[in-house]
Amino acid sequence: MKSTHLSLIAGAAVLAAVTGFATVTAPGAPAESTAKSAALLPVERAGLVCPAPSNSDLAETQYTAFTPAGEGGEAKGAAELKPALPIVDDEDETDPKKAKKAEEAAKKAKEKAEKPVLAVKEPGKPVVAEANGSSAPALVGTATGKLAPGWTAQQTTEVTAGGSRGLLGVTCTAPDTDFWFPGASTAKSRQDYIHLTNPDDTGAVADIELYGPEGALKSDVGDGITVPARSSVAVLLSTLTAEAVDQLTAHVTTRSGRIGAVVMSADDSAGSDWITASEDPSGTLVMPGIPADATSVQLVAFAPGEDDADVKVQLMGKNATFSPAGNATLHIKSSMTAFADLKDLTRGEPGSLRLSPVRKDRATPIVAALRVVRGKGDKQEIAYIPATGPVGARATVPDNRAKGSTLSLTAPGATAKVKVTASAGSGGGEPAVETYTVKAGTTLAVTPKAPEGLKGSYALTVETTSGGPVHASRSLALASDGVQMFTVQTLPDDRGMVEVPSARQDLSVLDD
Repeated sequence: MKSTHLSLIAGAAVLAAVTGFATVTAPGAPAESTAKSAALLPVERAGLVCPAPSNSDLAETQYTAFTPAGEGGEAKGAAELKPALPIVDDEDETDPKKAKKAEEAAKKAKEKAEKPVLAVKEPGKPVVAEANGSSAPALVGTATGKLAPGWTAQQTTEVTAGGSRGLLGVTCTAPDTDFWFPGASTAKSRQDYIHLTNPDDTGAVADIELYGPEGALKSDVGDGITVPARSSVAVLLSTLTAEAVDQLTAHVTTRSGRIGAVVMSADDSAGSDWITASEDPSGTLVMPGIPADATSVQLVAFAPGEDDADVKVQLMGKNATFSPAGNATLHIKSSMTAFADLKDLTRGEPGSLRLSPVRKDRATPIVAALRVVRGKGDKQEIAYIPATGPVGARATVPDNRAKGSTLSLTAPGATAKVKVTASAGSGGGEPAVETYTVKAGTTLAVTPKAPEGLKGSYALTVETTSGGPVHASRSLALASDGVQMFTVQTLPDDRGMVEVPSARQDLSVLDD
């Protein structure tokens, strides 16, 4: 029996290294001894999904994938993103000629899906691919071995005209089963599509719930949405309900399988961008990287539990933390979306927003995001900043250009130091390293030092070296016809390392 238990624990250790599962503790084992026996090991497998970039024929998209240099798993490895499969009509085709034509089209699509769009060959060097128009597919992929720890991908789309005008950036997401999207909308002036992408070989079933200022919106068609294997489905939120609500929270869960989920939002008057999921519900949230020249900042928050939430609203600015005039606190009713118009609260200086409980003994979990506008009139452009976790040990964002990148760092607690590494360029260049000190309760916005001899785009990797937690985001800006188009991506911990228990601990307690 003893050898059997040893095999089980050893298997759990391997599983944790591969998937990133938490530490396994033997029954009756003291927590202290478990902590001492645990080791940090690099993950050996990671998955990502990227949504279809745009429905505009004018869209120009650049994909960038990257694995940071560092300790990897096995000596070998692969990291590939491939096209998702198109959705096939399940209705039986009675016309033999049409049936054969459909079969041939499906075969070609499957063959195309086996060819990687992006394949990282070595850590420390980004790879780039391009796609134009509305036919660019969603992508699904896996990284293994030394290319898995910290593997990340970014898609950046430029649309210069039409209803989808804007610079749309999104970090490809890891598949999951639960997502919160504060800031979505079913208003007539908005076209918000939620993209559901299934990376696995079996189908997934998802549910979408919508919550406005008065509570849940009535919907009969948001339940049981099928996402076929290795495919992507885009759902227009306004088709799920008859209610037109400007600010709402969308909640996506799966009944079976895993998906990646992200919302493409287009505003008739203010451009378009992606809304990525908020950090999991928490009593305290941070939204880093509000641009210094923001002309409008709107906060959307939601309390998913049974209790209302009362939170302090604080801006961590360049030199200090303060509460916006008239918006020092926000009351968030249970299962109702709350909204606050913070106007141009940064007033020429970069900042980050922190939400924390008014009473420390009542830290009601919430989710939140910011809708940020730059410019005025017909020169407006929007981006979204969801609540995000700290950088932790390491976080990376690809697709930085020679001009237009701004890195925002904020330390909501104690003063901290970080190391920022600019990778080699996708077409050449030498890595560059800088260190920064972020004072407690402030936001530091810097223009990263580009790699020497840069050709192409590069990745930024942020590592916390000392002090308190640091939250970060990267803004990428691109001017077009007088419009300062921009997009913001947050940098949560890449979870490239996982805590794995040692199989050598005393397991005699497991014997019968």
